Amino acid sequence: MKSLKKIIAAGFLAVSLSCSGAFAQQITKFGVVDTARVYQSYYKDSAPVRNYESKKEEFQNEINKIVSELQGLHDKKLEYQRSGNETQAQKIESQIIKKTEYLNEYTNAKNLELESLKKSLTENDDFYKKLYDTLARIAESGGYSMILSLQQANAILWYSSSVDITDQVISRLGL
Repeated sequence: MKSLKKIIAAGFLAVSLSCSGAFAQQITKFGVVDTARVYQSYYKDSAPVRNYESKKEEFQNEINKIVSELQGLHDKKLEYQRSGNETQAQKIESQIIKKTEYLNEYTNAKNLELESLKKSLTENDDFYKKLYDTLARIAESGGYSMILSLQQANAILWYSSSVDITDQVISRLGL
């Protein structure tokens, strides 16, 4: 009787261990990467990034200057209105309108220019090849099934083929 209990206990233990191994294989480990931070770290000392940052600062300084001029014009307009000089207040108002339109056009044009520069920087094939190779090595050595990007919604940067169930879906659909 005791040996039967030992056999049953050993069998139960063996089944438990094999089931826990199967469940352990089912656990998927995900990782996330802040690719913008990686990119900045990788290129922080490069001439193209310094050029981008320089232009960005230059454009912001110009915008700040125009905004300051607009504030001065608003203050002048208020002074004229307080003193009852509506003719001068209206002249200042037309200057404010023109300068505001210029600011909007300038901002839109410079944002497009900066976006174009940024896009050319971030689409560097050498960087992305190196990034994806590095992600694959880290993921495989760390036991990750999938690496996601923090910047892009639903962007999978790397995944293990072990989590790809496409063939099973096709098979079950009878295709």
